[in-house]
Parts: sequence; structure tokens; C-alpha cells
Amino acid sequence: MRIPFITLLFLGLLASCNSPAPEDKSARTEQNIDESSTEPDIADNTAARRIVFFGNSLTAAYGLDPAQGFPALIQNKIDTLGLSYKVINAGLSGETTAGGKERLEWVLQQPVDIFILELGGNDGLRGINPGSSYANLKSIVAKVKKQYPKAKIILAGMEAPPNMGQSFTQEFRGIFSRLAREEKLLLIPFILDGVGGIPSLNQADGIHPNVEGAKIVAENVWKVLEPLLREKG
Repeated sequence: MRIPFITLLFLGLLASCNSPAPEDKSARTEQNIDESSTEPDIADNTAARRIVFFGNSLTAAYGLDPAQGFPALIQNKIDTLGLSYKVINAGLSGETTAGGKERLEWVLQQPVDIFILELGGNDGLRGINPGSSYANLKSIVAKVKKQYPKAKIILAGMEAPPNMGQSFTQEFRGIFSRLAREEKLLLIPFILDGVGGIPSLNQADGIHPNVEGAKIVAENVWKVLEPLLREKG
């Protein structure tokens, strides 16, 4: 089921780049993210550590109320466990790895304890050289490590549309595992695993996860994130 889904996925991401998201359910703008980051931290304002989700429309909960997106669901899980972490949603629809590299400095103005990098999907859609995408992602990781050397980084894997050709799709898929291996990052192999290609788990566009789909995406992230949270206490 994954092949037809990935074709639809990238067509949908293209549409999200060229048209506005539904009213009041759009991706977070920089102003919105900044406002959310100034809200009181959970539990103890001085002790809560920060988890930054840095990505595109998937992170930004495109087509959903922000509270229904997977980053917000992760916050709910954290609160249920009584852990002192604050989730920051720094998702922006249409973002590429190059755009993310340019936007990163602004995002890093706030403290970062865990950085979850979800970018690359729009690069695959546009047929950008996987080597360039890899270099951009590597640069983002390097900047986070330099500014916050103690921060843990999780990389979310994505796949390219099959119409780009087998060679391209294989090379693109490989940049995520390669970067995770070389930079010693935690890896979510495919963030949309279990959601892609299942109509009942996607919005009317057949692309972006709906409320139920977002719950599964949250579980995909949680499988990698939870052990890290328990390790850090």
C-alpha cells in the first residue's frame, strides 16, 4: 500500500505549499510558534525541559486543530506520565530542508533539550538532489549540536515519490539512515508508517493524517521518544 500512498503524499504536500490551509487549522506561523513558546511551562516553569518539533505540514498539523496534531498528542502523553517537558511545535507547511536550515537560527533562540527533525518530504517532491537534502539536514543537526551540545536529536524518516525513479527513491530513503548512523541520532524509520495509504486514517485529500491517523503518527514518534524521556527522568 505504501507506493500509491507516497505518490499521493507528495502531490498533497505540493498542494499544501500552493494553497492556504483550512481556516484556524493551518500550519503554525512563526508568530504563532513564538506565542506558544511563551506560555507557562508544564508543572514547574523553571524545571520543564523543551522538546522542539521542527518540521513541515505534518508537524504543523495541517488541516487539524493544533491540539489534534501529533506534537500535541505527545504533550498529552508526557503530562499523563507526570514528566516535566514542554513540547514546542515549530512546524511550517511547505518547508524544505534548505528553508529549515535558514529558519533554524530563529527557532534555536529558545532552549532545546530534545530536537525532533521532520524535514525532507518537500525535497523529495521537488526532485531535489538527495545529496543536497542530506547536506542541509546535516547542517541543521550540526547547528543544534553546536548551540545545545547536550540536546538529544531524533530524526524522522520520509520517502520520495516512486515516479522519481527507483534510483532517486532509494538514494533519498538512504539519507535518513545514513545521517542517523553518522551523527549518532535516534531514528524514526518512516514517520507515517501505518497511516499512509489507509483512507480511513487520512483527511479528505487522502494525504494528511486525520484525527485518528495523527494518533498513530504520535505512537510512531512515541516509540522512539519515550525511552529517551524515561532515561533523562
